[in-house]
Amino acid sequence: MAARAGGGGAMVALIVGALVVAVIGIGWMVWSGRTPALAPADLAVDIRIPEPPNLPRPAPMPEPQPAPLPLPTPPQPR
Repeated sequence: MAARAGGGGAMVALIVGALVVAVIGIGWMVWSGRTPALAPADLAVDIRIPEPPNLPRPAPMPEPQPAPLPLPTPPQPR
Protein backbone atom coordinates (compact mmCIF):
# COMPACT_ATOMS: atom_id res chain seq x y z
CA MET A 1 0.00 0.00 0.00
CA ALA A 2 1.04 3.57 -0.59
CA ALA A 3 2.14 5.68 2.34
CA ARG A 4 -0.48 8.10 3.55
CA ALA A 5 0.31 11.80 3.01
CA GLY A 6 -0.49 14.53 5.53
CA GLY A 7 -4.05 15.76 5.57
CA GLY A 8 -3.24 19.45 5.25
CA GLY A 9 -5.42 20.37 8.22
CA ALA A 10 -2.90 22.94 9.43
CA MET A 11 -3.08 24.80 6.11
CA VAL A 12 -6.89 24.88 6.19
CA ALA A 13 -6.82 26.13 9.78
CA LEU A 14 -4.36 28.87 8.82
CA ILE A 15 -6.52 30.03 5.89
CA VAL A 16 -9.74 29.98 7.95
CA GLY A 17 -8.02 31.83 10.79
CA ALA A 18 -6.72 34.51 8.42
CA LEU A 19 -10.21 34.98 6.98
CA VAL A 20 -11.73 35.28 10.46
CA VAL A 21 -9.13 37.88 11.45
CA ALA A 22 -9.77 39.81 8.21
CA VAL A 23 -13.55 39.83 8.78
CA ILE A 24 -13.10 40.96 12.39
CA GLY A 25 -10.69 43.71 11.29
CA ILE A 26 -13.03 44.99 8.58
CA GLY A 27 -15.97 44.89 10.99
CA TRP A 28 -14.02 46.84 13.60
CA MET A 29 -13.04 49.50 11.05
CA VAL A 30 -16.66 49.86 9.88
CA TRP A 31 -18.04 49.98 13.42
CA SER A 32 -15.46 52.44 14.72
CA GLY A 33 -15.98 54.76 11.74
CA ARG A 34 -19.60 55.48 12.62
CA THR A 35 -20.42 58.88 13.97
CA PRO A 36 -23.79 60.03 15.28
CA ALA A 37 -25.86 61.94 12.75
CA LEU A 38 -25.86 65.70 13.24
CA ALA A 39 -29.09 67.56 13.79
CA PRO A 40 -30.20 69.68 10.81
CA ALA A 41 -29.62 72.87 12.84
CA ASP A 42 -25.94 71.96 13.15
CA LEU A 43 -25.58 71.75 9.38
CA ALA A 44 -26.33 75.41 8.55
CA VAL A 45 -23.66 76.62 6.12
CA ASP A 46 -23.42 80.05 4.51
CA ILE A 47 -21.85 79.75 1.07
CA ARG A 48 -21.15 82.78 -1.11
CA ILE A 49 -20.35 82.13 -4.73
CA PRO A 50 -18.60 85.02 -6.42
CA GLU A 51 -20.17 86.42 -9.56
CA PRO A 52 -18.14 85.86 -12.72
CA PRO A 53 -16.69 89.01 -14.29
CA ASN A 54 -18.49 90.56 -17.24
CA LEU A 55 -16.25 89.73 -20.16
CA PRO A 56 -16.93 90.77 -23.75
CA ARG A 57 -18.25 88.01 -25.93
CA PRO A 58 -16.17 87.10 -29.00
CA ALA A 59 -17.62 87.83 -32.44
CA PRO A 60 -19.23 84.79 -34.02
CA MET A 61 -17.19 82.99 -36.64
CA PRO A 62 -18.44 83.26 -40.23
CA GLU A 63 -19.94 80.20 -41.80
CA PRO A 64 -17.39 78.29 -43.90
CA GLN A 65 -17.87 78.28 -47.65
CA PRO A 66 -18.93 74.89 -48.99
CA ALA A 67 -16.21 73.03 -50.85
CA PRO A 68 -16.92 72.73 -54.60
CA LEU A 69 -17.76 69.29 -55.89
CA PRO A 70 -15.12 67.65 -58.11
CA LEU A 71 -15.79 67.83 -61.85
CA PRO A 72 -16.84 64.54 -63.40
CA THR A 73 -14.17 62.97 -65.60
CA PRO A 74 -14.92 60.89 -68.67
CA PRO A 75 -14.32 57.16 -68.29
CA GLN A 76 -10.83 55.96 -69.18
CA PRO A 77 -10.61 53.87 -72.39
CA ARG A 78 -9.35 50.35 -71.94
